[in-house]
Amino acid sequence: MTLKKPILILANELNSHLIKPEKDFKKHNEVCHIRLQQRNGRKSLTTIQGLNEKLDIEKITKTLKKDFCCNGCITEDPMLGKIIQLQGDQRENVMKFFLEESILLKKKVKIHGI
Repeated sequence: MTLKKPILILANELNSHLIKPEKDFKKHNEVCHIRLQQRNGRKSLTTIQGLNEKLDIEKITKTLKKDFCCNGCITEDPMLGKIIQLQGDQRENVMKFFLEESILLKKKVKIHGI
């Protein structure tokens, strides 16, 4: 008797006929999400996702790093696009920066986290 490997089924595969990820994601992509992720100990990471693809994200990241005296990087996600990651809790600073530079409107930004 041979043992078969268990089959892993993702939730999206079960309801793939009901969900159209491209269309559903574009609806949510209109809003920029600023999140705080807790790392180990007192360390935290601020992530910014949902920025318009027409913006120069590399230049924005460079300016944020310089203004807030922190390190950061850009990660690429196939579904979410480019995500900016900054060290520390920079949520309020990022929000203020986007509003002062007229990059985003206040109603288009959601802040998540602790």
